[in-house]
Amino acid sequence: MTAPQPPREVTERRDAARALLHSPFLTDGDALPLVRRHAAALKTTFATWLGYTLYVEPAFARLIKTPLTADAPTRPARRTAGGEFTPRTYVYLTLLSAALLAPQTGEQILVSALVEQVRADAATAQVTLDDSYADQRHLLAAFRQLIGWGVLEETAGSVAEWSERREEALLTIHRQMLPHLLARPLTYDDPMALLSAAPDVVEQPRRSLRRKLVENPLVRREDLTDAERDVLSRERTELTRVLDETFGLMLEVRAEGALAYDPDSEVTDLEFPGASTVRQAALLTVDELLARHTPKSGSTADVGGRAVPGVLCPWPEVGDVITGLSTRHGKAWGAEYVTDPARLQAEVVATLTAFGLATGTDAGLVLHPAAARHRPTVSQTPPRTRAQTRLIGDPDQVSLFDPETP
Repeated sequence: MTAPQPPREVTERRDAARALLHSPFLTDGDALPLVRRHAAALKTTFATWLGYTLYVEPAFARLIKTPLTADAPTRPARRTAGGEFTPRTYVYLTLLSAALLAPQTGEQILVSALVEQVRADAATAQVTLDDSYADQRHLLAAFRQLIGWGVLEETAGSVAEWSERREEALLTIHRQMLPHLLARPLTYDDPMALLSAAPDVVEQPRRSLRRKLVENPLVRREDLTDAERDVLSRERTELTRVLDETFGLMLEVRAEGALAYDPDSEVTDLEFPGASTVRQAALLTVDELLARHTPKSGSTADVGGRAVPGVLCPWPEVGDVITGLSTRHGKAWGAEYVTDPARLQAEVVATLTAFGLATGTDAGLVLHPAAARHRPTVSQTPPRTRAQTRLIGDPDQVSLFDPETP
């Protein structure tokens, strides 16, 4: 017997909420009409469940989130090819955005004129720019980001052609979007306050827990407050229902922590392991290190003076594993990694850290028990449905280091 389907409006609201979680600055032609249709309900949903503010305009929707907590992974903007924005790229993005707000800038502008304005503003702010290939790449990435957000539109020609051959391009500016680029208003003397200033309200543990589960790839139990741990333990059924019905996320809880995952892999901004060399190397590194150490439930390691769930892998051992993997997989991996294992190690560690699967310490790399869920295995288990959970026994006692049985 087939399970009854939710009403169309419920499905549409969930799809719209998922689209906003994936793209907080939404200009997409397919998802935006859904957001506009259910704007009132979505504003209430995000404010009630996560403490977020939603602005919906005719041409875009902007989900304003609260500042990151200290334990949250950073999520920098990414280039088209997947690389992270560097501080230099952000400099160009900031200068471009400021130039678009200059009084003499009209609704359309030539790329060359906009770049001239950027250079003039940089000189005024005593920021040094140059015409090097590296700086041109940063500038192009900033242009593409604004185009992707819908702030700029390539009306004639393209910024890529201007960058490569200095062929002129005409850009249309959607100025109404510019004030919404920043997630917080510029009312602080210190720019860092944009990231760290706390809201003037007493945080509710239920809402803060939901927010951590929605935003973080992994929520470690030791990073939760006592009140949040109590909510996770006592109200798991209700929490599971809210996450599934509102955002289409499935809750999984283990002794060491919890995560809300998307079975359709649509909301996730980054996937692990993925197809890149670094992520494949990270997966194989985790597999080999866990095979060497064979951690069990209750294994702990020292991180910052406190014992946390995990296993410590000394840096020399991590280096040996990655060098060995580079040798074995040299034909399939990029030459830049095979000839530079130190670079590969740095990027592998950064990847595992970003996904909450490891923490770097002075002594070595501490693998969190959640890393064990990604070990390559051959499984004959029938596919699970959305209605099924992955909890085995008492989730507060089952460890991620323990093998999962169907």
